[in-house]
Amino acid sequence: MRLGDCHNFHDFRALARQRLPGPIFNYIDGGADDEVTLRQNTQSFNRVDLVPNILRGVADVDLGVTVMGERLAVPFYLSPTALQRLFHPEGERATAAAAARLGTMFGVSSLGTVAMGDLARKHPGVPQVYQFYFHKDRGLNRAMLQSAKECGIKTMMLTVDSITGGNRERDLRTGFAIPFRLTLGGMAQFAIKPAWALRYLMNEKFSLPQLDAHVDMKGSTISIGRYFTEMLDPAMDWDDVAAMVADWGGTFCLKGVMSVEDARRAADIGCKGIVLSNHGGRQLDGSRTAFDQLDEVVQAVGDRLDVMIDGGIQRGTHVLKALSLGAKAVGLGRAYLFPLAAAGQAGIDRAMDLMIAELTRDMRLMGAASVADLGRSSLRFR
Repeated sequence: MRLGDCHNFHDFRALARQRLPGPIFNYIDGGADDEVTLRQNTQSFNRVDLVPNILRGVADVDLGVTVMGERLAVPFYLSPTALQRLFHPEGERATAAAAARLGTMFGVSSLGTVAMGDLARKHPGVPQVYQFYFHKDRGLNRAMLQSAKECGIKTMMLTVDSITGGNRERDLRTGFAIPFRLTLGGMAQFAIKPAWALRYLMNEKFSLPQLDAHVDMKGSTISIGRYFTEMLDPAMDWDDVAAMVADWGGTFCLKGVMSVEDARRAADIGCKGIVLSNHGGRQLDGSRTAFDQLDEVVQAVGDRLDVMIDGGIQRGTHVLKALSLGAKAVGLGRAYLFPLAAAGQAGIDRAMDLMIAELTRDMRLMGAASVADLGRSSLRFR
C-alpha cells in the first residue's frame, strides 16, 4: 500500500501498521482493559442520524469556527499526543506544520518529543496549546508552566482524566517504555521493520524536551503506566486546578471532563474551554463516550465556556454531528497519528485534505453554508 492508496481512516491505519514495529503500532492503536470504550467512541456516532435540508444555496461553504477566542479555518484541531517522533522522525514538527497549513490549532504534550518553544518560534501565528499533566512535584508543575509562558504559549490544556495510568494491556505485553531504546532483546521485535529502525537510528536522538529540563530519568526506561502512576498526582483536586488557572493568567482548558457537575465547576473557576474526553478509550474502560455526553453538557454550560470533544472521530460526518450538538470544534488524535506514522507531514496533509473534502461535501448535502447553520434540528437520535 502507498500513501496515494489511502482514502479514509482505515487505509491510513493499515499503512501505519505496515510501516511501524508492532509495539509502537499497538501503543497508538490500543486502549484500556477490554477496549470497550475505544470501540464505543466511534460507534456512538452511528446512533444519531443526520437530517439534511435541500435547496439552500450552498455553493460556498465556510468551515471556520472560533474556539477560546481563536479563529480556526476548520472545525477540527490536532490534539496533543505523546511520543510523536517514535512514529515518524518528523514528529511534532510535521503536526505543527500541518496545522499551520490548515489554519487550525495544535497541541504539544508534556510527553512531546519536540520542544514547544521551537515550534512556537517556527509557527508564531499558529494557535499552540500546551497539554499538561499534573505532577506530584509542585515545583516541577510551576517550572513547566513558567517554561510555557516564556515560549509564548497562550493556552494551557490540563489533562484531568489521567491521574493514574490506565490498564493498557497491549503495552504490557510488548513492554513498551519511554524513553524508547533499542535493546538486544528489543531488536528482534523490530527486525521485520528495518526501514523504521534505520530512520530511528539515523535521526536525532529521542528525547522528551518538556520533561528533560526538569526530570532526570537517570538513563532508565519507564513504562507509560509507571509514568502516570509514579509521577502524576492522584490527589489533584479542584483547589489545585483553581490555583493553576489563577497562576497561568491566560486561557485555560480542562481536557477529560465528562460530567455536567464537573463542567459547571470548570466554568466556576474561570476555564475558557473544556474537552469532553475519555482519553481515546485509554483510561477508564466502560466510561461513557464524549459524543454521548455532549448534548447535556452543552445545554448546561455551553453559554459559559467553549465545549469541545475528542475520541473516535474518523469521518467528516462525525464532525458534523458533534458540531450540530453544540461542540465548538473537535480534536483529532489517531486520525492524524496514523497518517503521521505512515508518511510524516505528507500523510497528515493528505488525511486532513480528505477530511476537509468530506466536510465540504457533507455540509453541502446538509444544506449548511456555515457551521452556524447546523443545530440539534439537524439530527435525530435513534
